[in-house]
Amino acid sequence: MRTEHDTMGAVEVPDNAYYGAQTQRAVENFPISGKPLPPELIHALGLVKWAASKANEELGMFAKLAKPLAAQQIQAIQTAALEVADGKFDDQFPIDVYQTGSGTSTNMNANEVIANRAIELCGGDRFKNEKPIHPNDHVNLGQSTNDIFPTAIHVAVSSKYIELHDIIFNAAFVLEEKANEWGNILKIGRTHLADATPMTLGQEISGLAGQLDNANVYWWESVFELRYLPVGGTAVGTGINSHPDFGMLVVKYLNEHLGGKNENDEDYMQSDPLSFRVSPNQFTTNAQRDALIHAHSLIKSIAVTVMNVANNIRWLGSGPRCGFYEIIIPDLQPGSSIMPGKVNPVLCEALMQVCAKVIGNDATITTCGMVGGQFQLNVMMPVMADVAIESVTILANALDVFTEKCLKGLEANEEKCKENVEKSLMLATALVPYIGYERSAEIAKTAFKENKTIRQVCVERNILAEGVCPSLNEVLDPRKMI
Repeated sequence: MRTEHDTMGAVEVPDNAYYGAQTQRAVENFPISGKPLPPELIHALGLVKWAASKANEELGMFAKLAKPLAAQQIQAIQTAALEVADGKFDDQFPIDVYQTGSGTSTNMNANEVIANRAIELCGGDRFKNEKPIHPNDHVNLGQSTNDIFPTAIHVAVSSKYIELHDIIFNAAFVLEEKANEWGNILKIGRTHLADATPMTLGQEISGLAGQLDNANVYWWESVFELRYLPVGGTAVGTGINSHPDFGMLVVKYLNEHLGGKNENDEDYMQSDPLSFRVSPNQFTTNAQRDALIHAHSLIKSIAVTVMNVANNIRWLGSGPRCGFYEIIIPDLQPGSSIMPGKVNPVLCEALMQVCAKVIGNDATITTCGMVGGQFQLNVMMPVMADVAIESVTILANALDVFTEKCLKGLEANEEKCKENVEKSLMLATALVPYIGYERSAEIAKTAFKENKTIRQVCVERNILAEGVCPSLNEVLDPRKMI
């Protein structure tokens, strides 16, 4: 162990740690879940620290300090911050998710790691208590946890949400291909889980593909919400101790690094979602996490859609002898420890569990938004960041595996589809224009009671006999019902 100091006094810190006293205090104060914040958030925080240092350098702020920094030291801060952004110091961020609600502990964790690493890069001794590069005075210059931590949340969550887009698109594309391939396979439709009128398997699957197409619309709305950053608002939104142009420059550097567009670019509003801008009202974006709440609610909507798709696939593949079994789901693993030969729709089930978790996470974020934001700060940000990143990570991963290992391998059971159409009592619906609703209902009930098809009962009763136009075969032709 080594001794470090902060404004509260001396603290014993692990000898090889890059972090310092404030991080160690937080580690000792919050032994709650054993789960640190997600690395994506740490990486985003490193990137924001890099952009902040670039902005301060451009504005000449380091030269105005009581202890000015040399160019080499400024460059070292920026290099260290990018190393954090690249994940090289993930093991130096041990603080629990359930910590101070502003994220101050993690912000200071980043400041300490970057400062000590920058000292090391300059050839100095990071173990000395006299810090030539200071966590607060230099790395945190022009910043407050209250604007920097939520800025990092928006950057991290936006970056993760980008990954989800292509995965949803791919799932929809695979289902559209299946819909085209199965466009001529007749099957029976179902409402209330009861037999309905005929349709094609392609039509049914196209409905699922359309749900995923709609999900991508929700996705776009969710990432657009997160474009507006509170950076520059510092403690309460007034921008105290920060240059008036600081936030704008931080956003400029973030956009350039991430390949986004800045506000002076002609196609800014049509550019990709990683094109950030300074919030037009930093009192709002400092104090409340409304954008994150709304964005996650849309991810929850996507999870609801995806769960519905997976559940429909599961139902359609149920069987093989005693279920619907109109599509054949790929066999991936044995399904029972006691029933030999049993195979289960495991990827449908895994994806549905993930969707349930995302829906639960939305309740967490909603609650944090309702009770966590008083006056100028929301004090439940770490857990909001954690579940927002978790939601999109597990949803993207599960949907990707589901698409590759389940959807792409689906096969149509054409014989089973054909058999169900002929057995369906709802073919009687086509008789209504010719013999009326009540008589058609009587035929359907008779067919069910006597275990016959609609066609058999109609033939026995001489309904729409030969020579009548249209003939029974024409009326009961399922292809004319779709």
